[in-house]
Amino acid sequence: MNEKMNYTAAFDELKTIVSEIEEGEISVDELSEKVGRAAELIKICKEKLTSTEENVQQILKEMEAKES
Repeated sequence: MNEKMNYTAAFDELKTIVSEIEEGEISVDELSEKVGRAAELIKICKEKLTSTEENVQQILKEMEAKES
């Protein structure tokens, strides 16, 4: 599922979960499930950000090499 979900979708779902928790809209029984899902979403977001950063760094290195 990680490869299919994009950063924006994961972040939006994470915001929804946080909002539900903050507003007390979920039961105690659902809390564990929501926290587990939030952890998965955080991992997806972190992986996407890391991957994007690596890609940008590679592009910048390639641009510097072409200028030299």
